[in-house]
Order: sequence, then structure tokens, then C-alpha cells
Amino acid sequence: MSGRTAGSGSGSGSGGSLLLRHRDFRWFWVGETVNRFGSSVSTVALPLIAVSVLQATTFQVGLLSAAAWLPWLLIGLPVGAWVDRWSRRPIMLLSSATSLVLFASIPLAAHTGVLTIELLLAIAVLTGAAAVFFQTAYSAYLPNLLTQSDQAEGNAKLHGSASAAQIAGVGCGGVIVQAAGAVNGMYVDASTFLIALLCISAIRYREPRRPDVTHTPLATEVLAGLRLVAGDVWLRTLTIFGGVSNLALMGYQSIIVVFLVREVGVSPGVVGALMAIASSGGVVGAFLGRRVATAIGTARATLFFELALPALALLIPLTTRGPGLALYPLGAFCIGVGVVAGNTIKQTFHQSYCPPELRGRLAASTSFLNYGTIPLGALLGGTLGQVLGLRTALWITTAGIPLAGLVLLCSPIRRQCDLPSQGRAVPAVAADSRRARIE
Repeated sequence: MSGRTAGSGSGSGSGGSLLLRHRDFRWFWVGETVNRFGSSVSTVALPLIAVSVLQATTFQVGLLSAAAWLPWLLIGLPVGAWVDRWSRRPIMLLSSATSLVLFASIPLAAHTGVLTIELLLAIAVLTGAAAVFFQTAYSAYLPNLLTQSDQAEGNAKLHGSASAAQIAGVGCGGVIVQAAGAVNGMYVDASTFLIALLCISAIRYREPRRPDVTHTPLATEVLAGLRLVAGDVWLRTLTIFGGVSNLALMGYQSIIVVFLVREVGVSPGVVGALMAIASSGGVVGAFLGRRVATAIGTARATLFFELALPALALLIPLTTRGPGLALYPLGAFCIGVGVVAGNTIKQTFHQSYCPPELRGRLAASTSFLNYGTIPLGALLGGTLGQVLGLRTALWITTAGIPLAGLVLLCSPIRRQCDLPSQGRAVPAVAADSRRARIE
């Protein structure tokens, strides 16, 4: 394999300008950003296909949102163990190629008259499974690509560009649907996975060849990741918070497009514009997260971003036509600032805190619990919207967003200035894992 090191590249080193000269990181960054853009287009296009083309009910739209996240519950844990066994870059390549084929099949199915809500649900599940592999491999691969001193800056840049791509994606998604139709918009989504595939292919860095080992049973390796999270108060607290928060977040996000179209009465193009404005909070969050954490401490910044700002989510159910239309993007903007800033801090903490040989399983274990509540939240939002009405459902789900922050207040984070530093993450679990893997 290549002898390149994780920090190699043109001008690798600490500092944002030097990091921009890191060739492999640039390709990784561009590929991930384009990937996020396409995914954001689909978050607008798929519900609009269901609503405008297939005449889906509110519950079916919520079910569609749930289907994309269901694989985290079904395969999230074993994927973490597999990622720790295999090279991460080929996993990302295969995942991007799979998503490319699946999203391109939607307009083909529509043009041949075979597109149904059941087929759309199946494609959502399969693309969601590809995303599980990609996201888990991505989380474990990035710390190898960058030196530790570059990881905080790298995470900030990736989260910032992902948020910018989301803004552009949802905005363009509405425009594309308005101009070309919801179905044809999926061609744009498919093409972004092609670009991401080419960018990841251009990365020269190769992970070192792993020594031949005798793998323990898959269940044993999965349990090692779960023990790492369950046995550490910091990882456990952040993971539980993420799961509760995502339950509420997806509850409102799964029905917001239906609410804006059917309850407020705006066009698809306006929906995309409103969602783009709302998503711009993520860019601000990526910019502020590391800076606020440096100024006041990572633990205090986490409380500010995950508890204080999301309280403005309660503006969203007040949205009406006319001047009241501004309440949705304002509330969602503040959510975006808090979520992305908090995620930037948390991801940097995970990367420095976790033993390298357990990073894949840590990503899978935390994502299983964090993302596993997302399909439940989508089903909750769709069910509440169908039974109680869309506006009432939004009151319930948006209230849960700031309430999730109570998990952090009931933990040691409330009494700390900073989250703990490197080297304190359950050394016994890492040692057990190393012994189990070596003959």
C-alpha cells in the first residue's frame, strides 16, 4: 500500500490556510460537500414526489422520511464492526456508487409508469443503508487523513460546507421541482453522487495494511462499541441527548414540507427558498462552534448551542401566510446554529477521546442510538399530523427540541468548563478489543 501518512499532502499542518493546501483533504472536502448538496435536494424532492405525483397521505410522507433512517436501527451496529475490519475508502466508494444507481432509478421508474409509493419507500431504505456505510466509514476515515492538530479545523470546515451545501440543496431543490418536476430533480441528486465518487477516487492516501488477525465473533466486537458508550459518562450523555434531540427534530422535519404546502399554502419554489434560509443557520453554527468553545469552554458551549438557542423552535408552529411566514425560517435558523455548532464540538471530542481501533464502532454505536430515533421521530410526526392536525403536531415536536437539552443539564457537563481531553476514554474496553483481535 501507499506509504503516505495521514498528515501528508501539500502543506499539511495546523491552521486553516495550510489545511486548504492538503490535497487529499480538498478532494475529501469537495466530495462530501457535493454529496450533502445532492442529499439536500432529495429531502425536498422525495416528499414532493410523494405529495404531488403519488398523492401520498401525511402518514405516508412521514413513513418515507422514516424509511431513509430505518437502516441505522437495522444494520447500524454491525456496520461499525465491519468498518473497523475493512479499509474505509472502498466502503465510501461503493456506498456512493450504490446511491447513484438507486436515485437514478426513480425518474426511470416514473417514465416507465412503475413508480409507486412502495417502490419509493424501498429506494429510501436502500439509499439509507448505503448512507449508514458511508457515514460510519467517513467518521472513522477522517482522523486518519488529518493530523490531530488539524482535526478541529477540518471538522469545522466540513460541517460549514455541509451546511452551505444544504442551503443550496434545499433552495435548488424547490427551484428544480418547480421548473423540471419533482421526478426529474432526482437526476441532479444522482449526478452529485457521481461527482462524490470521482472525488473520493482521487484521494491518494491509503490506510496502512492491517496485520493478519483472527477476528472475534461480530457480536463481541459490536458489544465492545456499546460498552465503550455505555460505560463512559461523557459518551453516554452525549449519545442519549442526541437520540432524544433527533426524535423531536425529525418529528417536525418529517411534516414541515406538507405543513408549508397544505396548511400555509405556499408553492414548492417558496418551500425551497424558506428551507434554504432556515438551513443557513448551519453555516453560522459551523463558524461559531469552535470559536465559542475556545472562548468559554467546550462543555459550556455545548449547553449554549444545544439548550439555549433551540428554544426558538417554538416559533415554527406560529407560521402563517404574509409576515408570519418569517417565523418558520427564523425558528429553524436558530435550530441549525445550535445543532451544527454542537455537532462540530462533539465530533472533535469523539475523534480525540476514542481509541483509534474503536472509532468505527464508536461511530456506529452512537449513530445507532442517535440516528435510530430518527425513523421513530418521522413516524411520530406523520402519525401526530394525521391524527391531530399538522399545526398541533408541530407544537408537540418542536417543544421536544429544547426539552432534550435537559439531558445535558442532568449530567456532569453542567458543572464543567470543558469536555475531557484525549486519553481518558475507557482504556479497558480498548485493551480488551486489542487482545481479542490479535492471535
